[in-house]
Amino acid sequence: MHEQHVLIIDDKVDLLDGLKRLLSHELEKVKVSVTPNPKKALEMVRRGDHALILMDIRMPEMDGMDLLTKIRKVDPYVTIIMMTAFGSIETAVEAIKLGAYDFVTKPFEIPDFLRILKKGLERNQLIRENLNLRSRISRKSTFESFIGQSQPMLKLYDTIQALAHTDFPVLINGQSGTGKELVARAIHDLSRRKARPFLAVNCSAIPEQLLESELFGHKKGAFTGATTDHVGLFEEADGSTLLLDEIGDMPVSLQTKLLRVLQEQELRPLGGSKNKKINVRILTSTNQDLEQRIRERKFREDLFYRLNVVRIQTPSLREIREDIPLLVDHYNKKFAAELGVPRKRYSMDAMEELMLRNWPGNIRELQNFVRRTLIFCQEEEITPEHIRDVEKPEAVSKAQVEQQPGDTTTEPYIQARNRIMEQFTKKYVHNLLGVTAGNVSKAARMAGLSRVAMQKIIRRMQLNAGDYRAARGAFSSANRDAGGIVSNAG
Repeated sequence: MHEQHVLIIDDKVDLLDGLKRLLSHELEKVKVSVTPNPKKALEMVRRGDHALILMDIRMPEMDGMDLLTKIRKVDPYVTIIMMTAFGSIETAVEAIKLGAYDFVTKPFEIPDFLRILKKGLERNQLIRENLNLRSRISRKSTFESFIGQSQPMLKLYDTIQALAHTDFPVLINGQSGTGKELVARAIHDLSRRKARPFLAVNCSAIPEQLLESELFGHKKGAFTGATTDHVGLFEEADGSTLLLDEIGDMPVSLQTKLLRVLQEQELRPLGGSKNKKINVRILTSTNQDLEQRIRERKFREDLFYRLNVVRIQTPSLREIREDIPLLVDHYNKKFAAELGVPRKRYSMDAMEELMLRNWPGNIRELQNFVRRTLIFCQEEEITPEHIRDVEKPEAVSKAQVEQQPGDTTTEPYIQARNRIMEQFTKKYVHNLLGVTAGNVSKAARMAGLSRVAMQKIIRRMQLNAGDYRAARGAFSSANRDAGGIVSNAG
C-alpha cells in the first residue's frame, strides 16, 4: 500500500502536536500534516491528495460544518472524521449528512480512536482503488469519442492525459469543426473534477449585457428585469471545469472582470455586496489568432498570458488525412443507424478522392458529406461520381431566385427576405420529413435542432408529419423534383 496523507485541523496547537506524534507512531505508511487554520487547511486540500481529514467541529475562524461542506466540494472522495468535546447524536447525524465518515468525542479512548481511523483509511484505500479502475475504464471510453491513429491524434491523446491531472488553464486553438469542445470535455472527464458536471458557454453567442450575468450571476434588482437572484456559471462550476468557448469574441469590458476573477479566485455577482471564493478550472477555446487580436487592441495581453499557460492545437482534417477512412467508416455506421438506412461501401477511388480534398470545414464538413451520401445515393457503393453528385452547389441558383413567385425589385427588403425564408423553410422541412418518413426526432437531428423546435416549425408551416409516413422510395422522386434542398441538413 502506498503512503497515505492525513490532515488534522484543530485550533488547539498542543492537541495537534500530540495527535501527530500518536498517528505517526501507531499508523503504518501514513504522512501526517497539521494546521490550526481552517482557511489554510482548505488550501492544503486543494493542493494535496489526502486520504483522511480529522478536524474539530468548533473552531473560532470557521465553523467545522462549513469547512466540511467546502472540503467536500474540493475533494468529494476524502474520508472526513469530525471530533468534538460536545458530542451529541444530533451533531453526529448532521455531520454525517454533510459527508463525514464518522464522529469521535474528546477525550479519546485511544484504542477506539485508532480503530476508527484505521477503518477510515482502509475505506479510502478501497475508494481510491475503485476510482483508479473507473479512471482506466473512463479513459478508454473518453477516447472512444476520438477517431484517429495518425501521429497528430496520438500526440493529442497524450497531451490530454498529461493535462487532465493538473489544474492549469488550457487554451485550445483550432479551426472550426476540429473538436475543440470534445478536447475540453476529455480533459475534464479524466480529471479529479469529473464527479461534478462539465460546463461550457459560447462567448460569441450571448449579447454582452447578458454574458456578464450568465458568467458571474446577479442579485435581485441588479438591473431592470432582474426579478430573482441568478447563480452564474462560475459559481455553478465551483469544484468543476468551465469552458469559455470562442474566448476571442469576449468584449474587452468583460475581459477585465474575468482577469480579476482568475487572479483572485473570487467573484462578486452583479448587484452583490460580498465576494465569493470559487475553485474553478478554466479552459478556453478559439479559432482566432489571439496575438493578432491583442495587436488590434481587441484582447487584453495580461488576460492572454493568464489563459495561455498551456496551449493545445487541434489538428485540421488536412493534417490527419490518413485518418479519413476511419472517420468515414465511423460516421457511415453511426448516421446509417440514426437514419435507419443501410450503410454504404466506398470504392478505393472514392476514398482516395476524399483523402485528397481540402475539407475547409474539417470533421464537421466530413460528417455532413457522409449524411448526404446516405440520404441521396441510391447505390450501395459510393464512387467518385457519387461524391461529385452530392457535392454539387447547394445554394439556390440565380435562375431559381428570379423565379420566386411575387418577387419584384420594388418589394421592401425585409418583406422579400421573410417571404423567401418562409418558402425555403417549408420546402426544407417538407424534404426532411420525406427523407425520414415523418420521423420528427430524426428530422430534428439532421437539421441540428431540438425536437421541440422542429415541432414548432412543422406547425408554423402547417405540415403534418403523419402525411409523410409512407414508403421511403415514394419520396425519392419528389425530393429530386424539389431541388434536393435537404442536402443543407448538415
